[in-house]
Amino acid sequence: MLQLIENEKIRETINGKRVITKKPELLAPAGSLEKLKVAVHYGADAVFIGGQEFGLRSNADNFSIEEMREGVEFAKKYGAVIYVTTNIFAHNENMDGLEEYLQAIEEVGVKGIIVADPLIIETCRRVAPKLEIHLSTQQSLSNWKAVKYWKQEGLHRVVLAREVGAEEMRKMKEEVDIEIEAFVHGAMCIAYSGRCVLSNHMTARDSNRGGCCQSCRWDYDLYENVDGDEVALFEEGDAPFAMSPKDLKLIESIPHMIELGIDSLKVEGRMKSIHYVATVISVYRKVIDAYCADPENFKIKKEWLEELDRCANRATASSFFEGEPSYKQQMFGFHAPKMKWDFAGLVLDYDQETKMVTLQQRNYFKPGDTIEFFGPDIDTFTMEVGQIWDEQNNEIEVANHPLQIVKFKVDRPLFKFNMMRKENK
Repeated sequence: MLQLIENEKIRETINGKRVITKKPELLAPAGSLEKLKVAVHYGADAVFIGGQEFGLRSNADNFSIEEMREGVEFAKKYGAVIYVTTNIFAHNENMDGLEEYLQAIEEVGVKGIIVADPLIIETCRRVAPKLEIHLSTQQSLSNWKAVKYWKQEGLHRVVLAREVGAEEMRKMKEEVDIEIEAFVHGAMCIAYSGRCVLSNHMTARDSNRGGCCQSCRWDYDLYENVDGDEVALFEEGDAPFAMSPKDLKLIESIPHMIELGIDSLKVEGRMKSIHYVATVISVYRKVIDAYCADPENFKIKKEWLEELDRCANRATASSFFEGEPSYKQQMFGFHAPKMKWDFAGLVLDYDQETKMVTLQQRNYFKPGDTIEFFGPDIDTFTMEVGQIWDEQNNEIEVANHPLQIVKFKVDRPLFKFNMMRKENK
């Protein structure tokens, strides 16, 4: 573990207690309007989304201009802001409509764009000057002189390559007065910050224009070329080979990142579920707030780590932040075990008098199942499901229709956007 060096520039003594006064932004992913609202409810200060053009997640739902407007207005009610990814490496055929698109997202109140292509940067500066311009991680920014260059180009923020370590971040903050955004949780790319052509080669889908098919996560058989002949390097029953790194998890490094003065802590995953977004954002919110409120007595709580594990479907590691990763931070020949809890429902309403919850079903459950509720304004708790009724107040034996609206009794108060998990036996 890195030695924590306290940064007096971000601290003050208030009522005899030292607190962190420069709290970093918690930046959440959202691939749909529903995920955006969940991210904000669960503690995000900002949300990054993709529009229907010029972004890198063509398989996400992505936002129309009107959905962006609704998302911006919703976020504003809670003091949050919205950024839009326009981070493709553009070819000639990708340029049509760029000026009109940038002007439209400026008009709806988006705070800034995340961009890799210099032409999009220059176009934004010219036609949509109110938008902040953030350099995308696609530019693989990994040294302070390059950070200085982009500062001189007028950018408001740079998103670092995932391969940047703590000491490199420290040097960047010391040398250049610019906002720095760094990833703290989510998928890692086998190539430098997404600069991969495996997908192009294997499926003709361009990773840098939104089409990555995640070739590095496929299972492979290994062969050696010996004098023109293929010699198998595996035996029947061997675990398959993959070249994917473990997912990033820096929850225990958050104090270091805060002390470094990192301005925005970013969670990856615009194509993840609302359960993933809610769980990860809520945990990092608690860690950031707890450390900033009382850095001298801060400790990582076991329940925070256990909570993150409830939505993890791959092994995790600290990757490059604390030093050069070894082979132990790669995923060779195994897959993560099945999660112990499945996302089962989203709370729509709760009646204090009858103690009945109205829930939108997201996974099969029935009377007798052990479930867990979590979310804003409640302490996580488990219980056993009793009788269940549908929208017409008919008693049902199982909630097994997708998005079915059901009701059942819960003794503790719940709130809209709280979530329910089911124990996976």
